Amino acid sequence: MKPLNPAELEIDLFCKGLRIGPSCSLDADGRLLTKVRAGLGSGLELTIPAKGKTIWVNAPVEESFALRSPYCLVRESGAYYVRDERDSPSLRYAVGIPQNPGWYGRTTSRGTLMGKVGVLQGTYLGIYVGRTCRFWSASPPLNCKFCATGLNVGVTEEAEKNVEDVVETALAAKAESGVTFVHFNSGDQAGGGLDTVAPYVKAVKERVGALVGVQVLPSRDLGLYDRLIDLGVDHFSFCYEFQNPEFFAEVCPGKAQTLGQSVFFDAMAHCAKKMGKGRNSGEIIAGLEPIEDTLAAIDFITDLGCFPTVCIFRPIKGTAMEDHPSPRYEDMVVVMRRVFEACMKKGIPVGMAPNIEVSLIVNPDDARYLAPASLRKLLYVARLKFLKTLARPVFARKMRPAAV
Repeated sequence: MKPLNPAELEIDLFCKGLRIGPSCSLDADGRLLTKVRAGLGSGLELTIPAKGKTIWVNAPVEESFALRSPYCLVRESGAYYVRDERDSPSLRYAVGIPQNPGWYGRTTSRGTLMGKVGVLQGTYLGIYVGRTCRFWSASPPLNCKFCATGLNVGVTEEAEKNVEDVVETALAAKAESGVTFVHFNSGDQAGGGLDTVAPYVKAVKERVGALVGVQVLPSRDLGLYDRLIDLGVDHFSFCYEFQNPEFFAEVCPGKAQTLGQSVFFDAMAHCAKKMGKGRNSGEIIAGLEPIEDTLAAIDFITDLGCFPTVCIFRPIKGTAMEDHPSPRYEDMVVVMRRVFEACMKKGIPVGMAPNIEVSLIVNPDDARYLAPASLRKLLYVARLKFLKTLARPVFARKMRPAAV
């Protein structure tokens, strides 16, 4: 087989998963397999070296499809490799295995384990706030069928996060893990997701100093976004999952029945206009709805001036869709190439912020390795590099604690 480039390997690991060979010593070498938030972070964190950057991947390892993967993680002479066993001799790719951060095992001044407050997903700190999503307790249940939040919140992570615990955890993550971005998400909170997250945003901006992202259910009151922007929110993610309305209604019944797609679209358009190009994202799932709909979603999101956050569907253990097949690699390459090409076509600035590598998705700037060489690509990548240099003092200022 022809060796895969770094982005192709990233995609194939998402689609096929990874087996852990007996030579591995992940208890000592790797990060914990952490079941938190929506469940996507339950795999093994690893890094793939690429020209100009390092690609982070949260590779599925526990799901049934991963147990049949042609990829096997092996340890040889103290180094780790992903071996593709479809060929003889096997192809082998060098990978890194990030260590568990020391602060995971420490407690806050209130006695709360920091690893149950927030987790690293790639290089950023992810924190679920508020109570367990109310869609899980509805009768009949209205939770998204791919989601594991109701299985994790209050079990593998704290049921509700105290603001002081969040501040101390974020300070430790910034000091010891170089975290620059803290991402807050939440489920249905009786319509008050934006209000729920506001105290945490304020505390992190004033006492920690970091870039802050928010992903909660959208509000019809667009003024709430303006108030959060005034508190210092740097990024909103609008997680509407599917462009196809039938798939949206079937897989996300709570979102469909209480909100509908239009509320997501209106809020995303408002924030994009208010904050500028490349400051917000539309989050979708690839591998369930027809690929034509996913490609249309990517074009729709970039037309608004946002960048697409595209998760490759993962049939997580314990969810309603755990037996659904994982997506085809060939389809996901088409999807992720479109992500980069759509951002390039619309001039969306991606990869600007320092040290933000998301392991749960193929980042838009990861996908550049999928697009063929062209003058347009050369100029776009050069422009991104130039803009990133110009933006350094801006981000440095944003990452200093300041009253809001």
